[in-house]
Amino acid sequence: MGALRRPFLLLAMLALVLAVGVEVGAGLLLGGSDAGAALAGSAADLGVEVSDVSGVSEPSGRGTGYLALVDAAALWTTGLFCLGLVLPERIHGRVQGVATLIFSIVLIIVAILALVIAFVELSIMVSLFLAPPFGTLAYLALWGFFPVGDSAVLLGLVLLLKLAWAGLLLLAQPKFIQNKGLVLLIGTSLLCTVVLEFLHRLVPVIVVSILDDLGAIIFAVIAIIWALVLLIGAIPAIVKAIRATAALRAEPDPHR
Repeated sequence: MGALRRPFLLLAMLALVLAVGVEVGAGLLLGGSDAGAALAGSAADLGVEVSDVSGVSEPSGRGTGYLALVDAAALWTTGLFCLGLVLPERIHGRVQGVATLIFSIVLIIVAILALVIAFVELSIMVSLFLAPPFGTLAYLALWGFFPVGDSAVLLGLVLLLKLAWAGLLLLAQPKFIQNKGLVLLIGTSLLCTVVLEFLHRLVPVIVVSILDDLGAIIFAVIAIIWALVLLIGAIPAIVKAIRATAALRAEPDPHR
């Protein structure tokens, strides 16, 4: 791998692991507090009377958690770089193709299931919101308030960690910038994070949950696309490993 600076590569891996950890834990870190006052205000904005609202929790949303689907591909790619530090090149080449094939198939399945869940939830959200007054009240009770401020803090932290990941990768090996696939993957990950924050700020808080779910659907689709890219890229590596193994078996034994 040339003049690879191992400490920077390991730090890049750590930064991305932390970013994905924050994304996965977003459901626990966001929401859960009482949103009764905000819900009453949201109802008033729609001209609906809500005299007593209590026991309503802020929804955590799906967007931040679904970012982890996109970043799973980035984490896998960075992990393969780190794996090359401990495995011989011959073994690493053989393991990489098969492991990537399995990972991409798993990611496709998980992303498709997540896509279906988010799509069904979005359909319910829109249907309820557009069915006043009782449907709208039901929407408000479930998704009428979104913790935009707390979400912005988490997304800011995730973006910072991802920028550190990208910078540390370049410090580890400047030639990484010549890898168009890696550069595109980094750009996709950063862009998705910025887009989600933009969606949260684009509309009034009453309908942020709808755009957040829309963002989750987009991220699931992007994750499927990247998983397909990894799957297609794994096939030549597998074929090459099979040919190398066959060539080794075909060599005559010098001891005979």
